[in-house]
Amino acid sequence: MNHPDRERSPYVGAMMRVVWQWVRDQLYAGVVAAGYDDLNAAHVALWRHPGIDGLRPSQLADHVGITKQSVNDLLGHLERRGYLERVTDPADGRARVIRLTSKGRRLEETIYAEAGVAQLQIAEIVGPRRFAQLHSTLELLTEQLS
Repeated sequence: MNHPDRERSPYVGAMMRVVWQWVRDQLYAGVVAAGYDDLNAAHVALWRHPGIDGLRPSQLADHVGITKQSVNDLLGHLERRGYLERVTDPADGRARVIRLTSKGRRLEETIYAEAGVAQLQIAEIVGPRRFAQLHSTLELLTEQLS
């Protein structure tokens, strides 16, 4: 018996999720290969454009869509390993902000370099013209939906 959903093409969101998971896996594999083997994929997933330096943990939680407790657990691990510090926010003495250490900045550079490698691989798969269209379409969606 045929299931009606199997005959339907996947929705855009489902296809974007597959691509995002592939990119996330590529980033993490590249970070581990670069020697950052004290992190897991959840730590690497905290980094989103434009970065985490200067954000409050609550802002980061909202940005990545996880609980404040989960973000603080991940930040605690990163802090204990010397990637960042949580310091008093000069604008609000009750709040904390994330400040990357030099080790954290090197990690960030590695993450963004791996993102560039993944982007190049996607461009190779779809070709330059389709990639340019994909990029401009995603820019438009990002502007309109954020």
